[in-house]
Amino acid sequence: MTTFPIKRLGFFTRLLDQTTAVERYRLATEQIVHAEKSGFDSAWIAQHHFHEGEGGLPAPFVFLAHAAAHTSRIRLGTGIVTLPLELPIRVAEDAVVTDLMSGGRLEVGVGPGGNLTAFTAFDLDSNDRHKLFDSHLETLKTAWAGHALEGGDKLYPASAGLVDRVWQATFTVSGARRAGAAGDGLMLSRTQPRPTEAPQASLADIQNPMLDAYLEALPKGREPRILASRTVFVADDHDEAMRLAEVGLSRMRHRLAATGNLTSGNLVGDLIAAMDVHIGTPDEVIASLRTDSTLQRATDLTMQVHSIDPPHPYILRSIELFAGKVAPALGWTPHKEAGARQVA
Repeated sequence: MTTFPIKRLGFFTRLLDQTTAVERYRLATEQIVHAEKSGFDSAWIAQHHFHEGEGGLPAPFVFLAHAAAHTSRIRLGTGIVTLPLELPIRVAEDAVVTDLMSGGRLEVGVGPGGNLTAFTAFDLDSNDRHKLFDSHLETLKTAWAGHALEGGDKLYPASAGLVDRVWQATFTVSGARRAGAAGDGLMLSRTQPRPTEAPQASLADIQNPMLDAYLEALPKGREPRILASRTVFVADDHDEAMRLAEVGLSRMRHRLAATGNLTSGNLVGDLIAAMDVHIGTPDEVIASLRTDSTLQRATDLTMQVHSIDPPHPYILRSIELFAGKVAPALGWTPHKEAGARQVA
């Protein structure tokens, strides 16, 4: 029986409930509260600009301050802040205030960004995103550490502890190596495009080399932090899970068609395979996750329901089943201050 050395369990939302923005924020808050009650260690939210169907939240620190007021223990993270689009000093200030107001519970995930059209709206060149990312991240850490900035000013309030709570998201081996060399955490995506030379590669085939590079570059004595985000939808009934998958995943069919991977004649099955979805009853999801060798090396396993995006009550039930049945079977131990909810 395969178990993983997972230390922490996370819940991630892109705030994509099929409703208004204000209701999305209310439902996401309720989901995070439910995750805390179910024993989860962390909750993560994504930042997206402009595109309603891609993500529902452009202002992550505002939302996390709100979530902090409704929770007491669960760690709260950004997954991610698109750092090249931001003024790094303002990110540093907002992060410190959010961290203080949450009782030191903030985790800061950052990345260079994948929505390239947003750079035009921000009057930036997307070709500069990696250079901007490196420069802005250096400024963030300098500010948090309390060092002098350009002109001699220092951040107030400072928070040196945030320097050790940075996570870098990447799709590449070079990006993973950069995160390791910096001593930061590594954030792995729930799915990735397959290279043209290996269209049938598994997600683990792509991400394990990233882990190799990260661990090789990590400074000696630095504890690895590896967060693997996975699309997981757990339901009480297999047929119910597949019915909801057909509704949700069908919204993504145009993306799959563009890859030429509609091959089996079973649209939902193709979408599940192409988007690396773990779905079904608790036993089915446990068996599916056990095939992912990347998780044997992760410290954090974070579930999200995207791209299924079922209605809110099913998300709450999936949270319960994941913490109560799936994660313990994979070796996770509920936080000692808040055990996982009992599920029937």
